[in-house]
Amino acid sequence: MNLFSEIRDLVIEQLTAMQSEGALPEGLDFTNVAVEPPRDAAHGDMAANAAMVLAKPAKMKPRDIAEALAAKLGADARVETAEVAGPGFLNLRLAPVLWQDLVKAVLENGNGFGRSAMGQGKKVNVEYVSANPTGPLHVGHTRGAVFGDALASLLDYAGYNVTREYYINDGGAQVDVLARSVYLRYLEAHGQEVAFEDGTYPGDYLIPVGEALKDKVGDAYVGQDESVWLAEVREYATEQMMDLIRADLKQLNIEMDVFFSEKALYGTGRIEDALKSLEDKGLIYEGVLEPPKGKKPEDWEPREQTLFRSTDHGDDVDRPVKKSDGSWTYFAPDIAYHYDKVTRGFDLLIDIFGADHGGYVKRMKAAVSALSDGQTPIDIKLTQLVKLFKNGEPFKMSKRAGTFVTLRDVVDQVGSDVTRFVMLTRKNDAPLDFDFDKVLEQSKDNPVFYVQYAHARVCSAVKKAAEAGVDVSDATISGADLSGLLDPAEVTVAKKVAEWPRLVEIAGRTNEPHRVAFYLYELASDLHSLYHTGKDKPELRFVQEDNAQATQAKIALARAVAIVISSGLGILGVTPAQEMR
Repeated sequence: MNLFSEIRDLVIEQLTAMQSEGALPEGLDFTNVAVEPPRDAAHGDMAANAAMVLAKPAKMKPRDIAEALAAKLGADARVETAEVAGPGFLNLRLAPVLWQDLVKAVLENGNGFGRSAMGQGKKVNVEYVSANPTGPLHVGHTRGAVFGDALASLLDYAGYNVTREYYINDGGAQVDVLARSVYLRYLEAHGQEVAFEDGTYPGDYLIPVGEALKDKVGDAYVGQDESVWLAEVREYATEQMMDLIRADLKQLNIEMDVFFSEKALYGTGRIEDALKSLEDKGLIYEGVLEPPKGKKPEDWEPREQTLFRSTDHGDDVDRPVKKSDGSWTYFAPDIAYHYDKVTRGFDLLIDIFGADHGGYVKRMKAAVSALSDGQTPIDIKLTQLVKLFKNGEPFKMSKRAGTFVTLRDVVDQVGSDVTRFVMLTRKNDAPLDFDFDKVLEQSKDNPVFYVQYAHARVCSAVKKAAEAGVDVSDATISGADLSGLLDPAEVTVAKKVAEWPRLVEIAGRTNEPHRVAFYLYELASDLHSLYHTGKDKPELRFVQEDNAQATQAKIALARAVAIVISSGLGILGVTPAQEMR
């Protein structure tokens, strides 16, 4: 039940009737007609923009349209009043029975309330994390992991067929560096002193990998030239790192559907096939790039390269795909990887990149546009940096990884649920401050606690009612008499619950799961406000002594809130609290 959709349908129905009666011209486009919560709750329950968006194409005054539409809407039993404000804003107040019916609908549908068919089963590929397999995930990866996983869950909830994917960057030079680093730990396991130079990774996390390699091959590689051991150690080290990364993701309850190896693109003809697809479209050529803008590097010299004509698809400059020495650029396998996604038949691609990949967005969008002939849209989301604090001061934890704070360090401190929720309390492209004290604080200023407390508060009320001998099972209270839910504080809660299906579709349409976290905080706030109002007005308390019927109605409203909070937390990957400790 989407009450906003229902009232919008009513508005469209009445606008169509006005056309039939000659009060509006034919041929008007109603696409941008919206029904939404008013900016000021004092103005009504819902606001319609129909008169404002139709005035110009209808060549009419917006107020004239609004007044005629208000008269028609006011005749419907669902609309208590329809008032015109200003030049043509239309404010609606709905009949109380609609809010009561909404509560019943939530109880009857359970966690299905708010689920949408908006996605129509379209196939979406969400690629996220995709960290180089050279070590454990760090706090920056954590944000991308949480954001990507919540977005995937949101899209699934909104009716899309979602594939969660991790791209293993195991084809580049950084994996050779990993192999050399593991080899140093292997030598160390044999009692040798080693020095980490030339950019090798000094993190302690490679110590057990070196020891395991010793157990596997003994002293076979000791004193041997790199040509003997590099390939095998690289493969072994990559497998070990991916096991570590999978374990890190499991700490956040993240499971991928697909792990795609970059290495599988090399020597298999897949890069060549992707570039051949572009060449057939006249988008690959031999040319010389202009020097970089600004101060020209001293070592820059013009040289002919194989280029992708990405400017034909919105990029700023054309991009090299093959170096002058004949080797592939970093961009070439990325093109091939996305070509593979396109050929797998996805209707939408979403890539989650770190903030340092901002310069990669246009070229990747150009590649997908060219590969799919503009038929497969791609949305690239950047996640900004996370700054760690403790007691309001910048905080640096012990760095077992050698150079960074790991995902596991953070989860060990505050738990998976807190980590996930906090990572979604800011829009993905805004910087995030993560204060270890504040995220565990039991106050209204901590959204994690505030939302969880609302759910636990409802659970406590349900338990108290059941102990008083009242049947407050969802099956029973969904059929209870809810006509007494008329107090403004109760109606405010019901109104906020009504926004859930609309919020899911907006968040799913914009690929913004943080909207769910914001909404849950607002819903929790309304629930807590109702609870505290009950201290001064006993008739609003969730459990009404010696009045089972009233208790069932109050608990029905509270349970509707808990169901929506549970659904929202499910999207965020957070377990609802049954009690607070």
